Amino acid sequence: MPRPKQQSTGPVASRVVLKKRCAVYTRKSSEEGLDMEFNSLDAQREACEAYVVSQKAEGWVPVPDRYDDGGFSGGTLERPALQRLLADIEAGRVDIVVVYKIDRLSRSLMDFAKLVEVFERKGVTFVSVTQSFNTTTSMGRLTLNMLLSFAQFEREVIGERIRDKFAASRRKGMWMGGWAPLGYDVKDRKLVINETEAKVVRRIFDRFVKCGSPTIIVRELTAEGFVNKYGQKLDKGRIYKLLNNRIYVGDAVHKGTAYPGEHEALISPATWDKTQSILAANGRKRAGMVRAQTPALLKGLLFGPTGRAMSPTHTRKSQRLYRYYVSQAVIKGEADGSPISRVPAAEIERAVVDQLRVLLQSPEIVVATWRAARKNIEGLRESEVREALTQFDGIWDELFPAEQTRIVHLLVGRVQVSPHGIDISLRAAGLTSFVTDLRTKLDRKAA
Repeated sequence: MPRPKQQSTGPVASRVVLKKRCAVYTRKSSEEGLDMEFNSLDAQREACEAYVVSQKAEGWVPVPDRYDDGGFSGGTLERPALQRLLADIEAGRVDIVVVYKIDRLSRSLMDFAKLVEVFERKGVTFVSVTQSFNTTTSMGRLTLNMLLSFAQFEREVIGERIRDKFAASRRKGMWMGGWAPLGYDVKDRKLVINETEAKVVRRIFDRFVKCGSPTIIVRELTAEGFVNKYGQKLDKGRIYKLLNNRIYVGDAVHKGTAYPGEHEALISPATWDKTQSILAANGRKRAGMVRAQTPALLKGLLFGPTGRAMSPTHTRKSQRLYRYYVSQAVIKGEADGSPISRVPAAEIERAVVDQLRVLLQSPEIVVATWRAARKNIEGLRESEVREALTQFDGIWDELFPAEQTRIVHLLVGRVQVSPHGIDISLRAAGLTSFVTDLRTKLDRKAA
């Protein structure tokens, strides 16, 4: 008697197949034959759609839109249908791009690499139906990586050639493009003197040799309403850049090395040497004075009512030093509509420190700091955090100015000044570091 077949009583295993939206892209370089009832674009599309149908079991379905570029070269990405396709990819409406041959997508390896970057970023794969090129498979991805390696090699070789050519041209003193510096115009790829601006450049150098102050020069030029050919005012930064630019002494500079330029110099070597000696002397003297006498506790942290940064500055009257924080708009000689453009440094710094003393003892800050710190410090108790933050009040006056500045920059992210007072934003990570540092110091002291 034949044995009866056993019937499976368990659930039947099934594979979940996700739908993959396929966009067919076709291209033909010339317009010849496009008016025929069945042309090359149709042939490409027919082959691609047949391939999509063959992958129906894998969830492949064609999108309804057509992406056909008739009469467009593969040497450029500026093709209407391709740009529409890229827009749909960015919008997440395409999963797979199907082409008849890879060169239909692009004939440029560099452009091909750019397209692949877009595909990878949006999780899109592509298939060439006549070349067994399919990035949904491991072999296809290997082939793609090989192609991209050659593309990277091509980019690097081109970059080296450009850099070598640029360096060789600079060694010959040639102008290699960019914005023409004040005092010059560009004609036939060469620098020629702009006499109107040249007078201003010579005046800036001569004035600096006499007064040694870019601030005075900026004030004078601003009062006269001077702007360069690009409509920009000259601020201190631009004056310093101008005074250090060897192009005005007739040189062309490449990577720190000066070569005789093809253009005419605007100033004499003697004026240049005097300028550089004053800049060097002033730089050392100014840096020493600022470090020793003008500690800037809130440098980089203080902002005015309009959101503009406020930078430290100082002045001397009757042998006394007065420190301020001044809006960047004022420093650059710009119109400032802020109700607060200058604040006394000692006053604002004292207010910030006093507010820090209060904030670090508030229950909200203590709890928030404890929750953040206990992720890194096992067994940390809230009382230990409260004790550590309370130490700020006791140790502040014993610290050197540099250490005070370090702690403020550790704890504070931003200080906003307004007519109603100041608003301090604390740094959560800084609070955690501060607690850890204080606990370590207290443990060493106890030991």
